Amino acid sequence: MDLFRQAVEGFRTVEADAALKEQAAKYLKQWLTEPDFAAYRPQLHWLIETKQWAGLLDRFYQILPFGTGGRRGAVGIGPNRMNLWTLGASVQGHCEYLRERFPEAGTLRVVLAYDVRQFEDKRKQYNPGLPNPVLHLSSRALAEHAAGVYVANGVRPTILPSESKHFLATPELSYTIRLLGAHGGLNVSASHNPPDDNGGKFYDERGGQPVPPEDQLMADLVDQVAVIKQIPYAEALRSGKLTMLDETPHRAYIDLCRKQSVVPPPKNEDFKVVFTPLHGVGSMTAMEVLVEQGFRVIPVAEQMTPDGQFPNVSKSPNPEVPESMDRAAATARRHKADLVLATDPDADRLGAMIPDRDGNWRFVTGNEIAALLTHFKLSKLAQQGRLPHSPIVVRTEVTTGQITLIARHFKAQIVDNLLVGFKYIAEVLWQLEQQGSYEDVSGTPEDFVLATEESHGALLTPQIRDKDAASAALLMAELALDQKRRGQTVLDYTDRLAREFGYYRNEGIPVFMRGIQGKQQMALLLDRLRAAPPQKVAGLAVSSFEDLRDENGRLGPIKGSTDAASRNFLIFRLGDRAKVVLRPSGTEPKAKTYIEVRTPPCVPGTTAAAWQRQCRETDELASVIAKDFMRESLALIGLPPPE
Repeated sequence: MDLFRQAVEGFRTVEADAALKEQAAKYLKQWLTEPDFAAYRPQLHWLIETKQWAGLLDRFYQILPFGTGGRRGAVGIGPNRMNLWTLGASVQGHCEYLRERFPEAGTLRVVLAYDVRQFEDKRKQYNPGLPNPVLHLSSRALAEHAAGVYVANGVRPTILPSESKHFLATPELSYTIRLLGAHGGLNVSASHNPPDDNGGKFYDERGGQPVPPEDQLMADLVDQVAVIKQIPYAEALRSGKLTMLDETPHRAYIDLCRKQSVVPPPKNEDFKVVFTPLHGVGSMTAMEVLVEQGFRVIPVAEQMTPDGQFPNVSKSPNPEVPESMDRAAATARRHKADLVLATDPDADRLGAMIPDRDGNWRFVTGNEIAALLTHFKLSKLAQQGRLPHSPIVVRTEVTTGQITLIARHFKAQIVDNLLVGFKYIAEVLWQLEQQGSYEDVSGTPEDFVLATEESHGALLTPQIRDKDAASAALLMAELALDQKRRGQTVLDYTDRLAREFGYYRNEGIPVFMRGIQGKQQMALLLDRLRAAPPQKVAGLAVSSFEDLRDENGRLGPIKGSTDAASRNFLIFRLGDRAKVVLRPSGTEPKAKTYIEVRTPPCVPGTTAAAWQRQCRETDELASVIAKDFMRESLALIGLPPPE
């Protein structure tokens, strides 16, 4: 029996839909026979010979989905993995899309960025003794491969020189596309995903990611790719049909971030910021901005080197994860610092830690950062007479509702019902730019103050159209500095917001569902809850249920499969005090549940003990709601609740 027949027989032993096995067989046959895939065959033969049927099926049952603006997933062999072929097909589709979108353009131009990643098979998926074309595959090599596809298609890419020690952070790419007037961009990055992951995320001429229906048009063109036109990167270089990126956009980006300052810079003050890029590129953006603005920055030495293996990071290179900043906290204790700041590998997310009243270092959640930055910027602009006549604040649906109350306090307009993803925030800015309004909010980008999301993302200027950790780091450092000048702390500020606007407890609970079975379980979970939403959660009546896929609801008709994926989003409101949201992640194999429970503002005359009791009761209620909702919903598909 030949290898292909062995694999088909092996697929029959795996529990999965017959249609998926048939699709896997079709793709596997291509990879075993067509010349383009010859380099992958030694590893493919080994996977078949060692009867790794479940793993093979997962690699071949689909082409890695082109989702929210691109592809992201595990690097590896097969169409359901990130490799030169899946990225090349994406870029080919992007070229076709650009030609359709800009039919009158002379030379189409794109800007390419890449992060520090390099595939080293940390999960031990492949035979180290056999040739492996994905082993040591770096984001830079993927980006250069993409440049060869663009040049072969008559699109002129702009990219950093191969010998450059610099990297282009995600927000800097967004800014550079706008600055250079390019028609789009590509970022080869998997942000904060595990080391063995990578991805390609596409940007439009506005510096954001396309939203429905544009992203559907691009996804359709990617799916239709049959032939990838490409030339080697060395040949693309010799052709003179690509442009090397110089320092000019970087200097302009750093200057733009510094202009977001709202307090006088530190002057010989005893104020120390510990900073870590978690082995990513944040030292070239956030840290550079802080230093140039006059802050005394203490780097976490063992985490400063750009390294896609993230060797000195605990758990995950993600500032949403408290453990990622354990070394930074230790550095802060040694130096008696005032603030810890961290950026994720592509420097679009910001993490923070602050000292508590007992001298321990306390993690600041993404929702707390969002509320702090919102209030601080609005209050400073108001004090300085610089607040726009009709200020606009933006947040996503799952970001703390405290921001809405803060915005209204300053008489700001608020967009607070967005789907998850900064591309929707960029779309608000685009609508303001083109039409002078977004839903019932009126104004222009000049009225924009800031946008935030719970996953540690913030945007402070409309000249960038993605989340930006550098500007956010500067504002957070200035907040801590301003508090110290007043003899107070960031913790005091957080407590003050809770008393004035209500104490909010926000929790995000991920449930990982990997592989084919996980994808099916995730879909089944949401469909069953959609069909029969619970009447109560933790004894609290569900006062309203909203399914954002409902075409009779506020979002109207679905604009395609990409829109349907983004709108796979269920909202359960438990009176005016609590809310539960469930959605699948767009970038990782997990479902995400968001819990929000709040108190009213603190009534004047309430004792400290009584207020603390209210806050504790809110925390306890959030925990009870989370446990009950996860237990009951996962039971619908026969799964136990997560720890």
